[in-house]
Amino acid sequence: MARLPRSVVAGLPHVVIHRGLTGQDVFRDDVDRLAYRQALVQASRDAGVAVHGYGLCRDEVRLLVTPSAPQALSTMMQSIGRRYVRSFNQRHGRNGTPWEGRFRSTVIDAPDWFMRCLQYAETCSGDGPSDIDPALLAGADECSSAGHHLGLRIDEWITEHALFWAIGNTPFDREVAYRRVLAHSLSPRDIEAVRSATLKGWALGSPAFAKSIEVLTGRRHEPLARGRPALSAKAARGEI
Repeated sequence: MARLPRSVVAGLPHVVIHRGLTGQDVFRDDVDRLAYRQALVQASRDAGVAVHGYGLCRDEVRLLVTPSAPQALSTMMQSIGRRYVRSFNQRHGRNGTPWEGRFRSTVIDAPDWFMRCLQYAETCSGDGPSDIDPALLAGADECSSAGHHLGLRIDEWITEHALFWAIGNTPFDREVAYRRVLAHSLSPRDIEAVRSATLKGWALGSPAFAKSIEVLTGRRHEPLARGRPALSAKAARGEI
């Protein structure tokens, strides 16, 4: 089956997953993670992409971002790739890219999914299989932006979405509220929904949201119904 073209909607949040080639490690230590964060900071600023959250898993990156223009997301990811791969290969004496060739992304229905997607991105410890990682970051390390949102450090380059601001009236209120969010793991159903939509390029939200994105982008954003299309009444009678 032909791969659907990636579609990006300016001004709406997107989840991004970029996996290691054949499941290989893309981060071997904290020095690698620092190099990626530095590349992400510069590339996001240059491309005009607001970063709301990130998770640097052992074998993949998870981002929650809002691009300012349709091409901004690809521009950012290409820039990160050039910067990070050079650093990674020099440090570890290797050639070629550690990444799967194509990053995956999807647009999300923010009111329903933003906080769950932020939690999905940030509860990635960097250890163990990332696709089943339920670990809750204490926030003390820098594998993700959870430490920033819990008030344990300040990542000045993180752009807070209005939906995150809405969980508390003050920074302290938001930190307490988000700690309560992280105290409850995402359900396996939610994890599968986020991951499946991102890897397949389907809009993450209601059928009505998917239809609205289809109108904006000119391509379908939800899977086709299983089975053969239903016959029209005339076709069923053999009239056409």
